[in-house]
Amino acid sequence: MSFLVAIDGPAGSGKGTIAELLSEKLNFIHIDTGAMYRCITLYVLNNNIDKDNKTEIIKALDKIEVDQILKDGKKVFLLNGEDVTDFIRTERVNKIISDISSIHEVREKLLVLQRNIAKGKNVIMEGRDIGTTVFPNADVKIYLDADLDVRVERRYKEFIEKGIETTLEEVKKTIIQRDYKDIHREYGALKKAEDAIEVDSTKMSIDEVVNKVIEIIKTKQEDVK
Repeated sequence: MSFLVAIDGPAGSGKGTIAELLSEKLNFIHIDTGAMYRCITLYVLNNNIDKDNKTEIIKALDKIEVDQILKDGKKVFLLNGEDVTDFIRTERVNKIISDISSIHEVREKLLVLQRNIAKGKNVIMEGRDIGTTVFPNADVKIYLDADLDVRVERRYKEFIEKGIETTLEEVKKTIIQRDYKDIHREYGALKKAEDAIEVDSTKMSIDEVVNKVIEIIKTKQEDVK
């Protein structure tokens, strides 16, 4: 019997980190939907397709294969068979990912892939619309949030640790723009599901957030026994 955990929230709220740690502690599969959208965005950039040219982007989808695998114990993302893990979390991808991920056909392509990967497994999936669109019947829905300045600091620190040159001001501008686009896009908008439990990580450590979510998951697992 499968058990699905959906984690939604804005950029920099810590979804990826929390989902990864939860998957390790609970032995669940972590599906990083954001990375999948990043792969398609990287393809658009690398092939010089205008981000506003929906017709060309939709036409290109038949040429794009995205996969998530484990290699030496680490999650690796493949774009047409090539490891692009180190290239999908750059500022150039961040700037246009909301434009690409708002395209209905892009979301439909990945929706099918995500559901197929999760079928029959214990899964933690994080993104923007997991609890509302991808898995509206998820066993547990978490909406992870944090104050804007905290999210900016986290994302900035992440870039610096990876050797990506940027500034706090640039990161803040990008996140504000992304928040707006994510909330207002026509398909797959960022939205808290009505039955989601909100966790504000602003003043919480990573361990505190993980323990809080594990508590929520275990309570639900007991309820369904």
